[in-house]
Amino acid sequence: MRRLIPVSHSKEVPPDTHLTIEFNSSVQFNQRGMIRIFDAETKQLVDSLDLSIPAGPTNPDMIRKQKATYSSVPYDYDSHGKHITNLNTHPGTPSGIALQDTTGPYQLSIIGRFSDGFHFYPIIINGCQATIYPHHNMLEYGKSYYVTIDKEVFDLSVGEFTGIYDNQSWCFSTRSHTPETGRRILSVNCDGSGDFCTVQGAMDFIPEFSNEKWTVLIANGDYEELVYFRNKQNVLLRGENRDSVLIHYANNETFNPHPINVKTNEKPGTFPSRRAAFAADNCYDMRFENLTIQNDSQGQAEGLLLMGARNYLRNVRIIGAGDALQINGSVYFEHCIVNGGGDMILGRGPAFFQTCTLQGPGPFMWVRNTEANHGNIFVNCSFIGSHPHSVLARSPLNRQPDGYPYAEAVLINCTLENIASEGWGEIEGSAHHLRFYEYNSRDKAGNLIDVSHRHPRSRQLMWPADSALIETYSSPTRILNWKPTW
Repeated sequence: MRRLIPVSHSKEVPPDTHLTIEFNSSVQFNQRGMIRIFDAETKQLVDSLDLSIPAGPTNPDMIRKQKATYSSVPYDYDSHGKHITNLNTHPGTPSGIALQDTTGPYQLSIIGRFSDGFHFYPIIINGCQATIYPHHNMLEYGKSYYVTIDKEVFDLSVGEFTGIYDNQSWCFSTRSHTPETGRRILSVNCDGSGDFCTVQGAMDFIPEFSNEKWTVLIANGDYEELVYFRNKQNVLLRGENRDSVLIHYANNETFNPHPINVKTNEKPGTFPSRRAAFAADNCYDMRFENLTIQNDSQGQAEGLLLMGARNYLRNVRIIGAGDALQINGSVYFEHCIVNGGGDMILGRGPAFFQTCTLQGPGPFMWVRNTEANHGNIFVNCSFIGSHPHSVLARSPLNRQPDGYPYAEAVLINCTLENIASEGWGEIEGSAHHLRFYEYNSRDKAGNLIDVSHRHPRSRQLMWPADSALIETYSSPTRILNWKPTW
């Protein structure tokens, strides 16, 4: 081994730390052996990772019969991470109308106090580095711990891993207390120098529905973590630099599926999707700036899922696979970049995009808004297709008897590159209220697009005949029913 992080015998370690081993050669981990964390004072087992348990399902057609397997130690804790016994917070506890997770046996962890649980990777390998992810929120402030690792866990390309079995080879102490009472600016740095090592740790610390304003400053770095939080408001997450703050994880609908009785019903009060790399559920008046959020997986794999209202993103890059971004509730996007696959933007809106760039094969969106609100509106944005047959949006039936008759996607003064001449994709079912509108679309050279072959159910807005509509669609306040302010 070359280095342990946290360094053995180190002090003032944030309790949300991961455990990292840097080897002198490339490494792989085997699906066997145990990693254990003990309380150094009491010698009590605090957490254990059984590597014989797979991280999560990888085949969407696999039979679900066995009960999931969890940590071998109690998983009850209060809002400050203290272990207690009177809360029903065991992973797999169903919430809302969801049926209990009966997949498995797979790894399962509680993230963001969401007791339905998430499948997760207990170890992630990057070259010569192995990062160990304890079950979430198991370590506490003011404690000392030591780590043991069975020799069977790792195989090295050069040399042999002989394991860690004593209480001195890898031991450390956590900070004595949480950030000071009354402080509303928190720092996150993956090197351990901030208040927290992880974005999740900072969001766990912020109370639900706080009326005070919070700021989370995220230093440049690689944050490979599954982020999920809910019931937060008035929080600004500000990265140091958009291209140097990477928050990412490999997650998708197969790895963390919807429960069998709740599939795509992402409405307030229902079971949320678990397949995004970063999810903010039932959150309000949130601000995101100077970040890259990425899903490293393929399939249905959003980078970002947002549910709530009055949320604002500025200078954020979002990268996903089949669905890069899902929006359920009012969101304003400014100078953002979205990269993804087909149906890149999913959800029920309303969403207003100002001077944003969208890149991918298309369709760029599958809009599902009802008559209750607007859909997706784009002003001065760029759509860059990865092939000449890319389309802007589609509205298939999706098992609904009438489809989405109020689906709305509107482009005002946008630049289009590699977009098919018909512009819009399949439109099925009732479309009497559908609004797939364009005004003044141009190519990258600034020339007006030839729209003579556009889909017959779409519409070109004309000035001055449609000036009232154009002005309405150019106003985020009218579209979102709130005035976006930073």
